[in-house]
Amino acid sequence: MITEDRAFLSALFEAAVSAADPYLAIKAHLPKPPKGRTVVIGAGKGAAQLARTFEQQWTGPLTGVVVTRYGYDVPCDRITVLTAAHPVPDQAGLDASHQILDTLQNLTVDDLVVALICGGGSALLPMPLGDLTLEDEIDLNTSLLHSGAPISVMNAVRGQFSAIKGGRLAHVAHPAKVVTLVVSDVPGDDPAQVASGPTIPSTTSRDEVRGLIKVWGIALNPRLAQWLETDDAEAPHPHDPAFARDEVVIVASARKSLAAAAECAREIGIPAVIISDQIEGEAKEIAKMHAAIVAEISLTGQPFARPVVLLSGGETTVTLSGSGKGGRNSEFALSLALTGAEVPFSALVADTDGIDGSEENAGAFASGQSAKRLKLLGISPEALLANHDSWTAFDALDDLFSPGPTGTNVNDFRAILIR
Repeated sequence: MITEDRAFLSALFEAAVSAADPYLAIKAHLPKPPKGRTVVIGAGKGAAQLARTFEQQWTGPLTGVVVTRYGYDVPCDRITVLTAAHPVPDQAGLDASHQILDTLQNLTVDDLVVALICGGGSALLPMPLGDLTLEDEIDLNTSLLHSGAPISVMNAVRGQFSAIKGGRLAHVAHPAKVVTLVVSDVPGDDPAQVASGPTIPSTTSRDEVRGLIKVWGIALNPRLAQWLETDDAEAPHPHDPAFARDEVVIVASARKSLAAAAECAREIGIPAVIISDQIEGEAKEIAKMHAAIVAEISLTGQPFARPVVLLSGGETTVTLSGSGKGGRNSEFALSLALTGAEVPFSALVADTDGIDGSEENAGAFASGQSAKRLKLLGISPEALLANHDSWTAFDALDDLFSPGPTGTNVNDFRAILIR
């Protein structure tokens, strides 16, 4: 990939991330001060940045607690920032959940709770119900991550086993008014899906969740399966009076970020097309669909003339079966490189939070020459893809994309340039 293409694609990523900047997102949606107390809670990979931005702009008194991923914390003056594990919960996350719950005790109708919610909050807020344990919630989370189910399914399931998710946190805050400011990382921007909706009830019933578990083959240990049959597993319903005064605002989303990237491309002089901001499915299969569009444009100039950059967002998944390293974005990039081998394109596929999977990269650069370059190094791209080892592929090529934590999260960002 030529340096010029990398610089162009990186500029589009920066434009997308800037459109979800916490300062601008919060500034436009500050709630009115209450008669009573203001309490801030939050969870997600960008929760600390959101908290710092909120307290900088809030002129009245406030207290609060937010939790973010290890390494994503930033200093705040009035809001306590805690850190915990992601994507698999740990004891620090459970301790943080207890501290957030304690913060919401004994509130009145005159008080205001501001919930700062963004992607990653599901793992950061473990709080098992009934006799379930943290180990049970870890088992559930691991099963969901291995199932290949879309994020909407995973979050609907989580809400049936948590004392926080599925709107239960807002129940604790009642009768205080809860204003939830959401940075959406889910396809379709359903706020109840972001971080499994701790302050927003889901419309998915327990019976529907049972059906989703069966359809996606999600493995439940005996304790989880037994709990799901109890009446206490039913999450609060949207028509519950406890939610009557609450407000929800999407302050940043993939749609807005892709639009910003498209405008950036046009200003540089490259036409841009947004395919969709709601793409879900197996990463390597979705990549094949993108590769087919790229090949058609390259060969026939249809449905878009060259040069053009294709933009898409959403959240793909990886059904794990190997032992390799990588995430859904680098896996997409490797599959795209394999399927589109020899087709002239350059691509950047990355997570807008700055981290793809468990490694330190956000994703990777790929091109029609990536597979050939790997083979010249004596590396089989097919074998690496089969083992879900995309990190190793792009590390060998020095094509990993590592911007570091961005402070926001509007999910996957894909830009494919065809000249």
